[in-house]
Amino acid sequence: MDPNLDDEAPEPDGWLWVRGVDYVAGWRSAVDAATELKGAMDEAGIDTTGVMSTASTTTDGSGVLQLSLPVEAALALATEVELVMSLGCSGGSDGEAGLGEAAVYEVAAVLDMP
Repeated sequence: MDPNLDDEAPEPDGWLWVRGVDYVAGWRSAVDAATELKGAMDEAGIDTTGVMSTASTTTDGSGVLQLSLPVEAALALATEVELVMSLGCSGGSDGEAGLGEAAVYEVAAVLDMP
């Protein structure tokens, strides 16, 4: 967690763990999301060399996944998402190949796509 020491006074919620909050579950969900994303990128033929991710949690225990990827990988991922969006494809939950509609919109939101 980021203590945010740039502010005039550190915010305790930014760096203290709160008793009773399940930070491990949030971190685990972020790790699982990273694994799923990398698998999807590999399956789509996107080179994941140089793709880095960091799993962490927010103060309420929610998982957070921070990504760092080369421009080529970001553009390839954006192209894949745009293709799926343009085809109106859904899948995943019904056993068909492809991303589920909710997942597509979630990825689009992360990539700040309309």
